[in-house]
Amino acid sequence: MTNLEQIEALLFISGDEGITLDQLVRATGFMRPAVHDLLETLSQKYAVNPDSAIEVLISEDHYRLATKAELSDLVKKYFETPLSTSLSPASLEVLAIVAYQQPITRIEIDEIRGVQSSSTVQKLVLRRLIDASGRLDEPGRPKVYQTTPTFLDYFGLKSIDELPPLPDQSEPAEADSSELFLTAFNQQLESSSEDEELGEE
Repeated sequence: MTNLEQIEALLFISGDEGITLDQLVRATGFMRPAVHDLLETLSQKYAVNPDSAIEVLISEDHYRLATKAELSDLVKKYFETPLSTSLSPASLEVLAIVAYQQPITRIEIDEIRGVQSSSTVQKLVLRRLIDASGRLDEPGRPKVYQTTPTFLDYFGLKSIDELPPLPDQSEPAEADSSELFLTAFNQQLESSSEDEELGEE
């Protein structure tokens, strides 16, 4: 793999929180000036390619990948489709974790699921089901996420306290598993569907 591929891969997996120059240096072992040059090269690569939808953004010393500004209307239109559109299993899983563990960072979500969740988190943010509620005062200042009023409306809740309790955690090792949150969350989905059916009769 090339040096540029390594930088691109780290930018991709860092998601919407981005990654700092120092973090890139530590992860790759490259010299700081070399990493800076590679970032510039990657940024120019996207900028001059008319068929690329990606650009490199810099915010608060964090570098991240994002769709180009001219595509914002298209992306917004996609995520403003009716919320009746089914959420993917991955979206439901992340949404359940956020609902029961909020406020929570994306890294903590990853640890519970055992897989990278950046793109799923971004989709849920764009659909206004979750939102960043601040940043932790620790290295990297990661964002913390929580559910939104749109989430409550979507699932027919007046407050987050109306979520069903988690299943009995008989084994401590299972307490952090994503299945635990999803099981309880699915109870709410089924309850919401039943209420809608009764309303239509």
